[in-house]
Amino acid sequence: MRVGELIRHALADMLSRGDIHDPVIETHMITVPEVRVSPDLRLATIYIMPLGGRDEQAVLEALENNKRFVRGEIAHRINLKFAPDIRFRVDDRFAEAERIAKLLRAPAVRRDLKDN
Repeated sequence: MRVGELIRHALADMLSRGDIHDPVIETHMITVPEVRVSPDLRLATIYIMPLGGRDEQAVLEALENNKRFVRGEIAHRINLKFAPDIRFRVDDRFAEAERIAKLLRAPAVRRDLKDN
């Protein structure tokens, strides 16, 4: 978890400073809610979410195109024996939470909950 947090902070710092020079990335506010690292520290899965959830695929593609630069910067900023391979994924937890909230607001579910 510690390595994941170090990577998350390094990437968030790079995004906030504008270190990644890409027109798509520069025009979006991107949050990095989580980074999961494999037990052997060889693979880091970085979950991202553009502000408002718009243009997710465009942002994901832009980050994929700049993956080599990002990995090099992370290796430079974090003192690890090996720089982990990175992959980017869109964080869908917010959409899932909204889906569950919508289900709980459904009339049939409210009726069932009210009976108990």
